[in-house]
Amino acid sequence: MESLLIGVFSKPPSPLPFSFLSTTTTAAATKLSLRTKGSYVSTQVSKCRVRNVQEKFHFGRFARCISSHDVDGNRETYISSKKPDKKGLTNATSGLPFESEPESYSPKNSWKSMQTALDVFYRFSRPHTVVGTALSIISVSLLAVEKLSDISPLFLTGLLEAIVAALFMNIYIVGLNQLFDIEIDKVNKPYLPLASGEYSVATGITIVTSFAILSFLLGWITGSWPLFWALFVSFILGTAYSINLPLLRWKRFAILAALCILVVRAVIVQLAFFMHIQTFVYRRPAVLTRPLVFATAFMSFFSVVIALFKDIPDIDGDKIFGIQSFTVRLGQKKVFWTCIYLLEMAYGVALLVGAASSCLWSKLITVNV
Repeated sequence: MESLLIGVFSKPPSPLPFSFLSTTTTAAATKLSLRTKGSYVSTQVSKCRVRNVQEKFHFGRFARCISSHDVDGNRETYISSKKPDKKGLTNATSGLPFESEPESYSPKNSWKSMQTALDVFYRFSRPHTVVGTALSIISVSLLAVEKLSDISPLFLTGLLEAIVAALFMNIYIVGLNQLFDIEIDKVNKPYLPLASGEYSVATGITIVTSFAILSFLLGWITGSWPLFWALFVSFILGTAYSINLPLLRWKRFAILAALCILVVRAVIVQLAFFMHIQTFVYRRPAVLTRPLVFATAFMSFFSVVIALFKDIPDIDGDKIFGIQSFTVRLGQKKVFWTCIYLLEMAYGVALLVGAASSCLWSKLITVNV
């Protein structure tokens, strides 16, 4: 703490308008003589005791007493120090605060931090893959519905178990890919949390490990073998696709990368989740229905398009780090138009199959939609 003593000396050899004294808890008494309007006044500054009550209370309080003696009038006046202001700060005579006010809790700041955390996780989870996975599972599960009464709480429960377990595994797969693609993503996708530094590597490892465990745990608790095997095969292929170990990291090779996506999206999601509803939820025998075969064939085309199309905007980083995708080998334009032709073929066949269907509602939905 600094106490400011102002002394104006009569006939000083070198005037000193301000004098600063650094004190600890107590300061030795100091006498100054001054002349005001023809009279000499002796001013004594008594011991100053500074108590910081912030440890016991919320704010600090300081107290000091200045004893002023008037020699001519023999009268004694006591002047107490300034009380703390609204912020609980006691200012020196220089007008500077001794302490800064601690930051107070603000609901707005807390809400903003929560929004930021959710936004970072949203980008980490790659939401387009989450939406695609959820819609695929819902659509293939509906193929097992034979009559309107099949849409029951039992069906909805089994569907929810499948979606949640699959989404947990999906977050593991896309998160693992980001962990091994940090340098590539700094070129191709700098907005991703690991590439931008919003997540550390340790945070990324914690997230992907936690979601893999949660996915398997939910699949095991559910007791559905089709669901558990779907999660297991997705885990194996997703790990082989991304992890940088000998004979692995299949994303470096165009055909292996496409096969990984095709097997998971076209085969595992279609067959395994259909069997989950058919055999585990409804307790019916396993059968391959015509709608299931058609859905698997259609998604095979669609999965190839996904495998090709996703690499088109990533050509720069893939070239630098030796990822031999079809886009790197053939060029963006050729790959783009190949994807367009495959989609046209897939949807053209879907229209023909829908138009030839004996079910009126299936014909209307397939052709019109």
